[in-house]
Amino acid sequence: MRFPDTITMSILRTLFDRLSDSLFISVPEKMGLARDLASAPPLRLVSDKSMPTPATDTAFGRRTAGQTGSPVDTLDESIKRSQSWFLSRQHQSEGYWVAELEADTTLTAEYLMLRRFLDRVDPERERKAVLYLRSAQLPDGGWPIYRGGPSEISASVKAYFALKISGVSADEPYMLRARDRILAMGGVVQANVFTKITLALFEQYDWQGVPSMPPEIMLLPKRFYFSIYAISYWSRAVLIPLLIVFANQPVCRLPKEQGIDELFVTPRTTIRYRQFPPFNKDQGWFTPHNVFVVLDAVLKLYDRMPLAWVREKSLHRAASWMLEHMAGSGGLGAIYPAMANSVVALRCLGYQVDDPLVQKALREIEELEIHDTVTVEDQLVEAMHLQPCHSPIWDTALLMNALIEGGMAPDHLPLQRAARYLVSRQTKTVGDWKFSSHQAEPGGWYFQHENELYPDVDDSAVVLMALSKVRIPEAAALQESIKRGASWVLAMQGSDGGWGAYDKDNNRIVFNYIPFADHHALLDPSTSDLTGRCLEMLGALGYDQSHPAVAPALAFLKREQEHDGSWYGRWGVNYIYGTWSVLAGLRAIGEDLSQPYIRRAVAWLESRQNPDGGWGESCLSYAEDESIGRGDSTPSQTAWALMGLMSAGMTDSFSVARGIQYLLRHQSKDGSWEEACHTGTGFPRVFYLRYHWYCQYFPLWALAMYRNLRTRGKMRADEVRQHVLSHGSYRSPM
Repeated sequence: MRFPDTITMSILRTLFDRLSDSLFISVPEKMGLARDLASAPPLRLVSDKSMPTPATDTAFGRRTAGQTGSPVDTLDESIKRSQSWFLSRQHQSEGYWVAELEADTTLTAEYLMLRRFLDRVDPERERKAVLYLRSAQLPDGGWPIYRGGPSEISASVKAYFALKISGVSADEPYMLRARDRILAMGGVVQANVFTKITLALFEQYDWQGVPSMPPEIMLLPKRFYFSIYAISYWSRAVLIPLLIVFANQPVCRLPKEQGIDELFVTPRTTIRYRQFPPFNKDQGWFTPHNVFVVLDAVLKLYDRMPLAWVREKSLHRAASWMLEHMAGSGGLGAIYPAMANSVVALRCLGYQVDDPLVQKALREIEELEIHDTVTVEDQLVEAMHLQPCHSPIWDTALLMNALIEGGMAPDHLPLQRAARYLVSRQTKTVGDWKFSSHQAEPGGWYFQHENELYPDVDDSAVVLMALSKVRIPEAAALQESIKRGASWVLAMQGSDGGWGAYDKDNNRIVFNYIPFADHHALLDPSTSDLTGRCLEMLGALGYDQSHPAVAPALAFLKREQEHDGSWYGRWGVNYIYGTWSVLAGLRAIGEDLSQPYIRRAVAWLESRQNPDGGWGESCLSYAEDESIGRGDSTPSQTAWALMGLMSAGMTDSFSVARGIQYLLRHQSKDGSWEEACHTGTGFPRVFYLRYHWYCQYFPLWALAMYRNLRTRGKMRADEVRQHVLSHGSYRSPM
């Protein structure tokens, strides 16, 4: 087959772009959810009609079915319905917005195990959790780690074990299917390290098959290469309680019928653990992983006869660190499983289950419970599952940016309340980040309701973007908050020019070769998506390319760009997310959008558009190159692609017109969108997130950007940026 040459394709592309001026929304596809979709009139996606800023303080109306209007009216109506949907969901007393943050079944399974370990089984919670686990089982018998994904060995082993200790018989048909699937995947020995640690607590796996992590590492100097502060925040929060657990190796004994011997391909007594993950060696003789495997064997010998006074001192230091970091109201690190590990560690330290500190930690975990309904055997039943943490700062800041782009007045009362909430959550305490960024002073924002010691760059940058666009009576306090926040973010820039999430220069890759780090997420290096976000923040605060942080950041992004023109998305799935984040930052900072490296990114995004006009990307893209930028269309990923293209000056393109159509077609009558996929990333290949409102505020943001660029030639964010640039309102004297 002969393909058209470059000139012909260019002519066709120009023709299609011109056709976007008269493109109409097609009839919605016949699908099960069609009855929930809005009855949208045909839309001419280009208009020269000027558009005043909508008055959003008034009640939002709703177009009745069959009513028609101009293209701008249709966009207005879609945006208003979305805004109305959000305004009714703001927290009444505190002013934040927050939605569920869904992970996978592993957290719920671990929660059942934790309560059993503590002998605090709640029959009603257990019953609901069992139903949730059953509802998530795949037809082949296993459990996935993201919607639409294949069975995954660790998730499947945890779910099966949790069901057994909850009283489910191994002879149930769905348990037999699960057993067969787990055995087909290699059995328990193929599960990850964290699964094996959990099983060892119940004598279902031998501690000899678990990597050694002696608590003596707490005694290493903070500046030492292998210091506990050389790994990421989440790794510290998870690992330090485990150091206490490893040293004590507590056991909760179970009746034999609740064990999982049937999940081992060969009898447990015959297993040679050094031949299985994470101890199986690389084929090459001298590799970093092989060196650490040998070192692990040495550490196991030491663990048999540790120096008593050294072990005691190291355990004391680990316990002190953990107790200090549990002082807040959000639990250790404000993330599960660190919170669960801290409870087990407290028991190892002699704390009783009814001790106030243990009870506080349990309450903080219980606040992560989600009670809803699921379908089991065609019946709708009440269920319960666990989310890893709360996300009010992230949800609130992103939504504020979307609402403002949608035309909401900067002093609108809901925005004022949200701004005050964000200002009240700015950190004032020195956290672990101080060890990597000595010159930084407190001023960042965290992700959760409370996590004072662990602000992160991504949340801080998005919060600063939002605060720069609002007006509240406390103007001086707002300006001071912005200056402190910006100073903290800038101080966290890495020596490579990029930004990581929680620490600076957290990039000692050798750590990812130790047996304990089989998830390869022990570190927090600079990433393209965060670097793009920080450039966007700088633009929102009135800075341009003359700022000293910009040139190193641009150099970093050019180095990190993939050969196909995209950028990797560390914190969102995946290259679509990363490419949008970078392009948005480049536009905000005033980069020349005609540069070849930007046009390559545009070409990549356009090449990944689906036939339905949307964009999608599976979590599988972290493991398979063939899946990069490929997947069923989703509202959130379509919005990211659209915002990326529009940031790169492609608002008038045929691709953008089709993408806008996709969002309008899939909006429901109440102003919302539906999305079941996991499009957020915790740890690539291991742990994914489904932000329940990603499919809400990102489409709103994209539609608002499109309307403003088409009718006014600029975004609301551009106007705010120009105002700040001319007044220098948030410029720090540094």
